[in-house]
Amino acid sequence: MRMTQASRNVLLIGVAFVAAVVIVVFAIVQLSSRSESGVGSADPATGAAADPDAVKVAFYGDSYTLGTGASDPAKRWSSIVSGQRGWSEFNPSVNGLGFVNNRSSTPPDYSADDEVSKVIADDPDILFVTMGLNDNFSMPGRADDIREAIGTDLQTLKSELPEARIIVVEPFWYTDERPDSVQQIIDWVKAGAEDIGADYIPDASHWIEGHPEWMASDGLHPNDEGYAAMAEKMDAALRGLGL
Repeated sequence: MRMTQASRNVLLIGVAFVAAVVIVVFAIVQLSSRSESGVGSADPATGAAADPDAVKVAFYGDSYTLGTGASDPAKRWSSIVSGQRGWSEFNPSVNGLGFVNNRSSTPPDYSADDEVSKVIADDPDILFVTMGLNDNFSMPGRADDIREAIGTDLQTLKSELPEARIIVVEPFWYTDERPDSVQQIIDWVKAGAEDIGADYIPDASHWIEGHPEWMASDGLHPNDEGYAAMAEKMDAALRGLGL
């Protein structure tokens, strides 16, 4: 039986429809495969896709750099300033971490699962050190250990990352009341930064002072507004360093 022109048209339309469906299904499968294999997926340390050609920046810090209290990791100050500059962020910061607090041993065992070892392994172009807040809770009993650990950490970072630009930030603080230990640890951190020739950002312990509305519900960590204010202060300090 000979096919009419109308039948041919219907057949061609059907073939075209089936081909289009096949193309769409293939594209969905490919995208799913890329996602499952990690291609184009988010960096677990940043919550954002990493650009392999971007400046690599690592952060060695505690909960105030981890972003505890923020509604999302993208709201923490480190991710804000990294995003502004197109940096690739590596942020393995840990709640409660200090130069001696919450460390595997004293002196630190860098062969263990230590944050210093992690940032060294990342081999960043720029390294931020934002430590010292939690060590106040071990003062004055462990004053000698803290002072020694500050020097050991910073000297190790300088030795293992000789090409990295190291930026040491004055230890953050979270209340308007300031025990004497806050200034003591600040002085040790500043001296340690000078010893290795690192950049130093002062006054960070005052950045959220006088603003209870910038604190999260736990009363210990900044909220999104607090981290935004910290990012603004950090941005200004970095511009002063030419970054």
